[in-house]
Amino acid sequence: MGSMSIWHWVIVAVIVMLLFGRGKVSDLMGDVAKGIKAFKKGMAEDETPPPAQPVVPPQPQQPVRTIPHTAETSPGTAVPASHLPGGEHKTI
Repeated sequence: MGSMSIWHWVIVAVIVMLLFGRGKVSDLMGDVAKGIKAFKKGMAEDETPPPAQPVVPPQPQQPVRTIPHTAETSPGTAVPASHLPGGEHKTI
């Protein structure tokens, strides 16, 4: 009694056919088949790779501009214009 034989499955199938009728079972199987086809189509659409992005070459980086170091200035002396943006003079 522990295992299900072929006769158990035949009886179950006959009871299902009697309860639902032949038309209902075929409609149910058709709906299942449509669902499987829709699922496969959806999976196939997901597997298509996205459109390739155009490759843009990297822009060369500008060198870092620094202020040149000079000897320490004493207070009250002017910093040369070449060391300040815009050619300004500044007194320290």
